Amino acid sequence: MMFNGIRDIRDYQILFLSLFLVLGIGTRDWTLRSEWIAVTIVTCLSTQWLLSFLIGRLTEFIYPEQRINDKGQITNLRSPLITALGLSLLLRADHWTTMVFAAVVAIASKFVFKIGDKHFFNPANFGIISALILTPDAWVSPGQWGEDWWYGLLFVGTGGLILKKVGRWDTTAAFLGAYAVLEAMRNFYLSWTWDVYCHRLMSGSLLLFALFMVTDPRSIPNARMARVVWAMCIAILTFILRNYFFLSTAVFWALFTLAPLTVLLDVIWEAPRFGWGGGIGDKGDMDDKEDNRELFNKLLPSPRSPFPDLHK
Repeated sequence: MMFNGIRDIRDYQILFLSLFLVLGIGTRDWTLRSEWIAVTIVTCLSTQWLLSFLIGRLTEFIYPEQRINDKGQITNLRSPLITALGLSLLLRADHWTTMVFAAVVAIASKFVFKIGDKHFFNPANFGIISALILTPDAWVSPGQWGEDWWYGLLFVGTGGLILKKVGRWDTTAAFLGAYAVLEAMRNFYLSWTWDVYCHRLMSGSLLLFALFMVTDPRSIPNARMARVVWAMCIAILTFILRNYFFLSTAVFWALFTLAPLTVLLDVIWEAPRFGWGGGIGDKGDMDDKEDNRELFNKLLPSPRSPFPDLHK
């Protein structure tokens, strides 16, 4: 049951991700340094504030008729805080500068890789992949949660509360369902015991990814059918990368690779863009015909501004 005092669902994300971070440090003996977590959070928040301020001022200077509500955007720091917590949960590095780099590029990706006013890369995932590619000391430990059943139960319970509120259960179900079927077929073909199958699926990191990263309503496709197709494609690519290229971080690479597909799917299956709306939830499947062509129209050049709502 949701607390009446909290209206924005992102507050629950922040609460749950913070809980996971405390649990990981306290029960899994993660070698995390509290000052690095603080640096990551401060970097994400300050980068969001700075880029919002600069782009807002630049747009207002060039196009005075298109004024941006700087106050509302600068003070809305929930999104960068969620990104910072995600990076702290998943990314590991030998130097604090690597965490700073990942935090900066994660937030910057929301301002750079956009179509209209929608960014299509998950910020935390973009920061992780950028750090893995461009720095020598970054890594991800998919097995850091082990296989204790109660971690999975905690992730499903907390993730379920959020997904019910934002209406994105279809994405998680499509991803986990497709991936489970592929792993079952491979397990049967190789004549392995089903203990191996359970071992490959009962991963805390996999559930965390499926419940909290691949379901980000602001960067995934808008329409339900598009989300299902997109999630199944990510599951297929994850299966290929993990079993044939032996990448332990396959889920992150699959999401990074297929993130731009969101743009095409939003054109094929038109639907209004999700809005947090103070905790109202999913608007992606409402019959609001006036918003159905919003993304397609934003693909066309706008005479008003080269920076359409880049700070959102």
